[in-house]
Amino acid sequence: MGAQIREYRQRIRSVSATKKITRAMELMAASRVVKAQQAVRESTPYARALTRAASAVATYSDEDHPLTTEPDNVRRAAVLVIAADRGLAGGYNSNVLKEGERVSAALRDQGKEVQTYLVGRRAVSYYSFRKREYVAEWTGSSEKPSFDNAREIGERLVADFTTDFEDGGVDEVHVVFTRFVSMVTQEAEVIRLLPLEVVEGVEEPGEDELYPLYEFEPSGEELLDTLLPRYVNARIFNCLLQAAASELAARQRAMKSATDNAEELIKKYTRLANQARQAEITQEISEIVGGAGALAESK
Repeated sequence: MGAQIREYRQRIRSVSATKKITRAMELMAASRVVKAQQAVRESTPYARALTRAASAVATYSDEDHPLTTEPDNVRRAAVLVIAADRGLAGGYNSNVLKEGERVSAALRDQGKEVQTYLVGRRAVSYYSFRKREYVAEWTGSSEKPSFDNAREIGERLVADFTTDFEDGGVDEVHVVFTRFVSMVTQEAEVIRLLPLEVVEGVEEPGEDELYPLYEFEPSGEELLDTLLPRYVNARIFNCLLQAAASELAARQRAMKSATDNAEELIKKYTRLANQARQAEITQEISEIVGGAGALAESK
C-alpha cells in the first residue's frame, strides 16, 4: 500500500513539473501573439496596395514581362512550404505540410515537375525523414520573421523563376502557408505568387467601356522590373507574418489544453493517493483492533 502511495505522489510531482512548463509556454505564446497580430495588421494593407499597383501596371501597360506573362507550357513548378521551427503547436505543422503534399500531388497530376522550398525546421525534418528532395531551406525565424528573411526567399524564387527551364528554372511559384483568421481559427492556404494572376482591386471594364488610360514614367517595363520584386518580397513577408501569428495562436491553445489536462491528472492522482492512504489507515486500525482483541482473549 505504501509503495502505491509513493507511486501516486511521484506521478503528481512529474505532472506538476510538466504543468509548469506548459503554463510558461502558454504565457509566452500569449505575449508574443499580440505583437504578431499587430505585425500582420500593419503589413497586410501594404501588401494589398502593392499587389494592386503591380496588377494595374501589368494589366494596362501591355508589357511582355516574364513575371506577369503566362507561359505556354508549364513544365516545372516551385512550391514554397512555410512551417514552424518548433512543435508543441497542435495540428499547425501537420495541417500546412498536408496541404503542401496535396498541392504537390495536384501539380504532378497535371504533368508538372515540382521543386519544393522549405521554411521552418519542422518542414525540413518532415522531408528529410521521408528522404524527399527539396531545393532550399530557411530556418530559425518562424516565430519572428524579418523582412530580410522574406527578401532572401523572394530573391531566390525570382532568380529561379527567371532562369530557363533547361538551366533548372521554374515556370510558376506557389506558396503554402497558414492564414491567421482569429485566435481560434487558422487556415492552411495556397496562393500562386508567380506569374502574377490575381488583379486585386482592379475591375475589368464592361463591353462598352474603355480601359483607363495610364501613362508610365519611366517606361512600363522599367516600372515592372522595379515593382514586381518588391511585390514578391512583400507578399512573402506577409505570408511569413501570417504563419508566425498562426503558429503562436495554435501553440497558446495547445499549451492551454495541455495545462488543463495536467490539472485534471493532478486531481485524479491526488484523489487516488488519498484513497490509498485512507485504505492504509483503515488497515492499520483493523490490525490494531484485531491485535487488541487477541490479547484480551488470551487473558
